[in-house]
Amino acid sequence: MDKQYDVIVIGAGPGGYVTALKSAKLGFKTAVVEKDKPGGTCLNRGCIPTKAMIHATELFREMQSAAEYGIFAENVRYDYEKILSYRDDVINKLVSGVGQLFKANGVELLEGTGTLEKDGSVTVRSAEGEIHCKAKHTILAVGSKPATVPIPGLDSEGVLNSDEIFKLTAVPESLSIIGGGVIGVEFASIFAALGTKVTILEALPSILANMDKDFAQNLKMILKKRGVEVHTGVQVKEIKKEADGVSCIYLDKEQEESVSSQYVLCAVGRVPATEGLFGEGVSLSMERGRVIVDEHFKTSMDGVYAIGDLIPGMQLAHLASAQGICLMEELAGEKRSIDLSVVPSCVYTSPEIASVGITEAIAKDKGIEIEVGKFMMSANGKSLISKEERGFVKILADKETQKVLGVQMMCARATDMIGEFGNAVANGFTVPQLLKAMRAHPTYNEAVGEALEDVFSEAVHAAPKRK
Repeated sequence: MDKQYDVIVIGAGPGGYVTALKSAKLGFKTAVVEKDKPGGTCLNRGCIPTKAMIHATELFREMQSAAEYGIFAENVRYDYEKILSYRDDVINKLVSGVGQLFKANGVELLEGTGTLEKDGSVTVRSAEGEIHCKAKHTILAVGSKPATVPIPGLDSEGVLNSDEIFKLTAVPESLSIIGGGVIGVEFASIFAALGTKVTILEALPSILANMDKDFAQNLKMILKKRGVEVHTGVQVKEIKKEADGVSCIYLDKEQEESVSSQYVLCAVGRVPATEGLFGEGVSLSMERGRVIVDEHFKTSMDGVYAIGDLIPGMQLAHLASAQGICLMEELAGEKRSIDLSVVPSCVYTSPEIASVGITEAIAKDKGIEIEVGKFMMSANGKSLISKEERGFVKILADKETQKVLGVQMMCARATDMIGEFGNAVANGFTVPQLLKAMRAHPTYNEAVGEALEDVFSEAVHAAPKRK
């Protein structure tokens, strides 16, 4: 072996780089293998660039409505090249920061493609040659890539995935999006704000189908108000290249329809990026392309672990990071510091969407008796000040114990405020315990207190519930 380590992490995305840093902080001699830039999809082609573009485009949209606040700006326009430059600057700063953290913590970055060999070693291949490494613990954290679906014509010119759409140097005149999940609705928000004619084609009965139904209903109305066409319960049958764009042929209630656009975005989810990961003779237990692990993230191969998008479960950057931290704590003989069963989900539309714990549908399916408190943001002072659109805070509490079991938010800063309730669900806090905290006025967070009070039908700024 060329090099020996205590821990080798293959992949430097939010799962891998956090795992490597935690490993080093716990005293392990650590190396991380990355074939691209540190930060993985999240920093380079996912979370960060998307949210940067959302911020820029939402600012443009707000400026167009500035007259509502008595502010008059003539000829408000955008420069897409500068938006992309701003986005890339954010990415570069964060990627550079990860590299600096590696150096500061003594993590060795091995640039190249990491391949797990049948003897448990790792081969790192790059333009400079090969390095052969061995570690007591090898952690697979290679993340995921955009998924595809078997639609004829999906490989046509003008059909993009969620990585490729970042390479556009001009704003599309029109865009059809196959998929109404988180990725689809976020890109719809970005380009609709810039004047693109956007159409969403979703096979399931609603957009954001895996989240609370109130989110889907409200967001669909908001998107339509902003000029986005949303078609749910439809099946895309074929994509055809046209002289000036691309056409999606789809079935809507057995009726064939079509929509033409300059580009098509395929946003139907993500699958593990395992190309080059497994050497000859390596055969880990897999299911539907994902590596099977036990409750300690152990794979079927001794000394090899896997986390993040590579394994079954939710595909979220913060979950991958938390899994890596917990794994390293266990390998160091410590107790887990994070409850991995409580995972917040966020959508960065306007208004933002955030959820943690169970929904009303899950409670009903499991036969859990709950009390529901809900406060509409139309009665929240800060929301009226900033002219936020439809939104709410909804809190689900166990009817007997009054413990908070789940929370759904659709409002400004929801993705920031959901942390309070991740803490509440993980620690079994009750509604009365959370009501002990005074909330400042005027804030979006006041709605949290009102929703908590509404669990007991005592919300001060809401009409009494009908009995």
